[in-house]
Amino acid sequence: METVLSHVEPVALVCDALILPVATGDGPLIDQLPVGLPAGLRDGIAMLAKEGGFAAKAGSTIVVPTLGLAPAARVVLAGTGKPGRSAADRVSRAYGAAARAARDAGAKSVVLSVEEIPDSDVASAIAGALMGCYDYTAYHGTGRRNGTSIKRIEQVTVAGSGATQSAIDRGRAVAGAVNLARDLVNEPAATLTPASFAERSKAVANAAGLGIEVLDATALEAIGANAILGVGKGSANPPCMIRMSYRPKDGGDGRVVGLVGKCITFDTGGYSIKTHDGMLEMKGDMAGGAAVLAVMSVLPALGCPVAVDATICAAENMISGEAFRPSDILTAMNGVTIEIISTDAEGRLVLADGLVDAARRGATELIDLATLTGAIVVALGDGATGLFSSSDDLADNLLAASGRVGERMWRMPLFEELEEKIKGDVGDIKNSGGRAGGSITAALFLQRFREGLPWAHLDIAGSSRFERANALGPKGGSGVGVRTLLSYLLVEAI
Repeated sequence: METVLSHVEPVALVCDALILPVATGDGPLIDQLPVGLPAGLRDGIAMLAKEGGFAAKAGSTIVVPTLGLAPAARVVLAGTGKPGRSAADRVSRAYGAAARAARDAGAKSVVLSVEEIPDSDVASAIAGALMGCYDYTAYHGTGRRNGTSIKRIEQVTVAGSGATQSAIDRGRAVAGAVNLARDLVNEPAATLTPASFAERSKAVANAAGLGIEVLDATALEAIGANAILGVGKGSANPPCMIRMSYRPKDGGDGRVVGLVGKCITFDTGGYSIKTHDGMLEMKGDMAGGAAVLAVMSVLPALGCPVAVDATICAAENMISGEAFRPSDILTAMNGVTIEIISTDAEGRLVLADGLVDAARRGATELIDLATLTGAIVVALGDGATGLFSSSDDLADNLLAASGRVGERMWRMPLFEELEEKIKGDVGDIKNSGGRAGGSITAALFLQRFREGLPWAHLDIAGSSRFERANALGPKGGSGVGVRTLLSYLLVEAI
């Protein structure tokens, strides 16, 4: 999709759809419409909005044909709601929903009017529109919709006093990162193996100018990463650990943020096998690794001021004569022995080695992302991320970042009393403490591998995919965590 800048007044541009933001509680709707629109058209839009019950709630839209009264064939009103939630969140949702509505109405060329929003939110508007129009079409064949063409927006023009090339570049970078994560989550597991994920990571690193190193099974054995090796033993596709690094041009402030991503490219549950329904979405069990890769992909373009190291732990949890078993003992990189209670609690095993690896590479703080537990979905429902942390400051900063971009996150406790549930009978610790408090005991397990560093764990099992289409994209991979981490690293709305 081409995105261009225009310094012409938005209402004067010829296009299939002109997107205009309108807010709740800012007086009569007609007063928010550009005076450049013909008076009759302004009256008609205001009347149709009123009759249609359009109240400009965040993410609400109404599409009005102009019937030749304006250069734009349609006007799409994008509701930005009222102050309360972050402006960047409301703006991105408004423009995302409006862009989707314009596309579904058949528009191929769209003008985003940013005249009416603060300059600081323009990049969020652009990112929202580009995320909202995302579709995963890599496997659409001739039978799709009886052979009819898919509706797509081909050109987005950004116009208004706050429109700048810098804002366009920033918005495109953020949306591109989120949509990269979505592509990876939506990719079938047959084609996205640990090795192919590593190859894609290399392509991203080369394009962005990042450092990268891929450790194969032999290299993992050499550094004692036996937890990830144990998880990957049952698959014909061997595991690997992907190390990436970014350094700011000015050297940074001495911090090195270590990002660690769970990247189980398919999870059968191993011998603790999942049900049929439980296995249906397990191609997405690598969403944490996808988010980490996506974040790394745009750090140079966004001028991130903080050094970042990434460790992506890629494996496939399959069943074979070589697969690990319940009652096995695995020894992680830091020497902690792990008693296997469930082979379906494999994500915390690969993260154990990943966290230690990131710490040993020089991280000053650790943040891991993982589709880790069904228990967090029970606790928080769909669409929310559970946050566990050893550091109040780190937790507060991540919660602030998630609030700026509108990715719902809730801090969960680390009850020390539940440590007893993962105390090993034969090994040092068990990899499962049972159903009760399952997300907490999983986090307590991971805490054993933070190597004394400030650490946060983001359980994205309930937020890694959209269960239905919404303002920011269709059903499928959500790209959750990308904007939160970027906002955390840049300390601003994204």
